[in-house]
Amino acid sequence: MIDTLASIQPAVWRILDANFDRAREGLRIIEEWCRFALNDTGMANECKQMRQELGMWHTPEIRSARDTSSDVGTTLTHPREEQRTGIEQLLQANLCRIQEALRVLEEYGKLHSSSMSSGCKQMRYRVYSLESNLLTYHRRQILAKAKLYLVTSSAPDLLPRVEAALQGGLTLVQYRDKQGNDVDRLNIAQQMCQLCHQYGALFILNDRVDLALAVNADGVHLGQQDISIALAKQILGSQRIVGRSTTNPEEMARAIKEGADYIGVGPVYETPTKPGKTAAGLEYVQYAVKHATVPWFAIGGIDSTNIDDVIQAGAPAIAIVRAIMGADNPTHAVQYCLSILNRVPQNRV
Repeated sequence: MIDTLASIQPAVWRILDANFDRAREGLRIIEEWCRFALNDTGMANECKQMRQELGMWHTPEIRSARDTSSDVGTTLTHPREEQRTGIEQLLQANLCRIQEALRVLEEYGKLHSSSMSSGCKQMRYRVYSLESNLLTYHRRQILAKAKLYLVTSSAPDLLPRVEAALQGGLTLVQYRDKQGNDVDRLNIAQQMCQLCHQYGALFILNDRVDLALAVNADGVHLGQQDISIALAKQILGSQRIVGRSTTNPEEMARAIKEGADYIGVGPVYETPTKPGKTAAGLEYVQYAVKHATVPWFAIGGIDSTNIDDVIQAGAPAIAIVRAIMGADNPTHAVQYCLSILNRVPQNRV
């Protein structure tokens, strides 16, 4: 038996009503973050405009079909809906909610109003753009404000040490492992990524673009012998961060020209992390002060005995390995470094 449009109209209206609510609620959650956390007028206004457009289509006749008491979906839930590991997951979940609701409105809207259906289709593309801009903005904002960057080294208690560092206020972590196999790397990277996001920190993977993509890392850090920045961005997408190590002015200029989101400047001092690598010295740090046009981190052999010298040379931010990973108390080590760095004026480029 083929149902007539009139016979299914109440059900269609109920579907439209529920999804108008879902889309508008999701947009409001995104709008609040753009307004109060990011202070971004443009993105907050875009959310508001879309909410108002949906409100105009959410007519009294559609609202009148609402029947919450007999809605079998009000008791349906999933454990993943009951917790969020960080702000990025919260934003991503609600962006997906909006997109799914708009898709439902587009399809069922064809049975109600072709203009409304078309409008919801176009709005879905607007939300895709908003998603890209929002997640890119969020990552870039954390990167721009980060003054301390932890690059990990091998340790039997690696994850607890990283968590202790995060508890000290760390917002940027790079997982670096040159020795392990891919199965172990993937497992550790997944756990470390989740850990970083729980604390609102960015998680960067050293070298491995494939693993960065697999674990939903915030980006990748590339050495001079790794793939091009352009290829890394093509694989990871424009929302992710790509950094590059540099050891001299020529490498710095090339990395910036190729689109690096940040650069490492060093090694400032000789370090066992880079055996056989000649130190670039404080002169390269002083050069970066004048010529770097992207966020940058002095790196290489920096610890409590020389951090003041690096800062005096003009470094606004530093990357550290042993002084945190080898510390008796990584939390205190991070807090000590941040207490010194936070006295430096915020001038990243």
